Amino acid sequence: MSINEQPSLSGLISSNLGYPRIGGNREWKKALERFWQGSIDESELHREMKRLRLEHLSKQRDKGIDLIPVGDFSYYDHMLDTSVMFGLVPKRFNYRTAGPVPLSVYFGIARGQKGATASEMTKWMNTNYHYIVPELADAAPVLTENKPLQAYREAKQELGINGKPVLIGPYSFVVLSKGYDRKDLGAIIRTFLPLYAQVLSELAAEGVQWVQIDEPVLTTSFPVEDLEIIQEVYEALSQAAPSLNIMLQTYFGSLDHYERLTKLPVQGLGLDFVYDDGENLQHISRHGFPKGKTLGAGVIDGRNIWRSDLNAVAALLSQLAEQIPATQLIVQPSCSLLHVPVSLDAEHKLDRELVHALAFADEKLEEIAFLTAALAQHDSSALAKLEQSAEAVARFNSSAARVQTAADLADLLAKEPLSRSVPFAERRVIQQNKLKLPPLPTTTIGSFPQTAEIRKARLHYRKGEWSAEQYRTFIQQQIKEWIDIQEDIGIDVLVHGEFERTDMVEFFGEKLKGFAFTQNGWVQSYGSRCVKPPIIYGDVSFDQPMTVEETAFAQSLTSKPVKGMLTGPVTILNWSFERNDIPRRQVALQLALALRAEVEALEQAGIRMIQVDEPAIREGLPLKKEQQQAYLDWAVQAFLVTTATAQPATQIHTHMCYSEFQDMIQSISDMDADVISIETSRSHGELIVSFEDQIYDKGIGLGVYDIHSPRIPDVSEMLSMIQRALRVLPSDLFWVNPDCGLKTRTKEESVAALRQMVQAAQTARATLSVSN
Repeated sequence: MSINEQPSLSGLISSNLGYPRIGGNREWKKALERFWQGSIDESELHREMKRLRLEHLSKQRDKGIDLIPVGDFSYYDHMLDTSVMFGLVPKRFNYRTAGPVPLSVYFGIARGQKGATASEMTKWMNTNYHYIVPELADAAPVLTENKPLQAYREAKQELGINGKPVLIGPYSFVVLSKGYDRKDLGAIIRTFLPLYAQVLSELAAEGVQWVQIDEPVLTTSFPVEDLEIIQEVYEALSQAAPSLNIMLQTYFGSLDHYERLTKLPVQGLGLDFVYDDGENLQHISRHGFPKGKTLGAGVIDGRNIWRSDLNAVAALLSQLAEQIPATQLIVQPSCSLLHVPVSLDAEHKLDRELVHALAFADEKLEEIAFLTAALAQHDSSALAKLEQSAEAVARFNSSAARVQTAADLADLLAKEPLSRSVPFAERRVIQQNKLKLPPLPTTTIGSFPQTAEIRKARLHYRKGEWSAEQYRTFIQQQIKEWIDIQEDIGIDVLVHGEFERTDMVEFFGEKLKGFAFTQNGWVQSYGSRCVKPPIIYGDVSFDQPMTVEETAFAQSLTSKPVKGMLTGPVTILNWSFERNDIPRRQVALQLALALRAEVEALEQAGIRMIQVDEPAIREGLPLKKEQQQAYLDWAVQAFLVTTATAQPATQIHTHMCYSEFQDMIQSISDMDADVISIETSRSHGELIVSFEDQIYDKGIGLGVYDIHSPRIPDVSEMLSMIQRALRVLPSDLFWVNPDCGLKTRTKEESVAALRQMVQAAQTARATLSVSN
């Protein structure tokens, strides 16, 4: 049934859950970095941030959105905002003053400051957005300021917008925090309830109609006993502000305890109908939806960049309207639009057929508004736009780019090796005889600082102002400089620095078939760090060597081993906007076969140490426990396909960062990498505890300092981290390295921190010699 044939859903309204902070041209990022550099003062930063906030609100209003979120804007991260709103400042920052937390402390928690390490940073659910983990140890929460109320007042006074304040719900906030025993969850949440109650009662007194309380943890496999505390939470909040309409918002999946959760004393429930595997609709069909409650129907994909099949979405909304009056239905995205780029307006170089199949944040708002107008009013203009959209999607899906499929992967993989030819214990002896590395070898994760000079050179080359030879000479100069620096510092295993790479995923996508690239498709990853994910629109395949030239040049400059640096198949998949017409596993295996060809090309060039990074492997883990093993199985398989043909003497490394890995140590071991480097410093070494109960029998480096902070830890701090790890890990398998690549740091910061790291490793090495 086409949209024109759908029945009228009079009373239907539209909503949004959150808008990208970064601005159409990354103005948000640029303002933050100017402030951190001292180029603008705090008042100028506030003015620029306010201008952006109001611009984003005006845009949503002008697009025709009825319920516009306020309070979703942040100077860094929404979880950090909630922490400081409740006065949760770790003691090491020496903040004891009542009232709003100053920006210096706010940014200190996020980035670290002299004498105080930054708070832990980890993935937001199963996305590539990173949040600052609240620390609840010895916390005595107080309400320092009502941020949602401030956001509501600003929108109303400046723009006349009666906004929908957004805040993280108490259950998700505490579950996603650290520093308490899980058995005390209920007691901890109860300490926050009076503060949430005050926030909501003040919003109600201001005349707020709807408030959006985000509870994403409700789509995970949370313990059934938590339902009692969740019930208690929403009874308390409902009683605190009985005149306020609470929209309990979930996303990234379906509800496991649908019947219990739909009975909570809230006026609305937001459900994801895109990433729920059809389960939310099944729940409604089987159990109905409570009378009198409003359903926020997340029917437009908030995480990927493809246009929606609006005929199918309209049919879904009509199906929902059979059980829920249209006056109690809200059309909205599946989650905040934080996870997609801002606008297609700048995309002039993409193939036009592809562009017409895409929708960024602004286009998704239009989809929501047009869909609402078409179904609620049968508005002729909206109907025409929706038909045009449906035709564009159908045209792209029938194009050669989409219908040409790769050779049957099952048949192809049946003919290929899926494991190394020699087990790790034997490979280790072969590799050590060849590499002759000292105990506790030192290395880095791969990238070195991307300076303004390097970015400028790359721009000259891309614009055609430099020849390929000029650019090659420049890159080789950078490589030589940093090989010399590493030699001088005394690092044992070197890297070429990745100066030719804009981004660890985009670089490979540009050299593989099946990818497309945007001009301005930026999304926030963490803090001011923005990434521009490539688009996987067709079959992926190897074209020609991608990293051999620079790696071989670096190796020619030193007698020490130089690691070849590749991004792994699952990370490329998870950090791209992938095609949505075939299973993700199939795309991952296509990537793996392409990367295998690059591993073989590096070996042919004489490189005997190759790092296949998988920092995002945990990120793609399904939120439901019953679905996780299947994902891990094919993720491990993709890594093995990439590395299986490597010779026994070739040492395969991998790297993972900023996620919880405690529950997947076995899968990491199954990847059969000779060495894994993994984050542990920002989590204050907590991952080390995992190895007290679980044996890891391969090479491992637990990052000894946090590269996302400009703070340079001293030798004793790094030495303490090494010694703590060596209490549970064998010294002959342990490596010393930073948490991650050094791309975002300055040359001075990098050199100083690496010197301290090498000194710490040498001190630990000397201690080992004495004890032996």
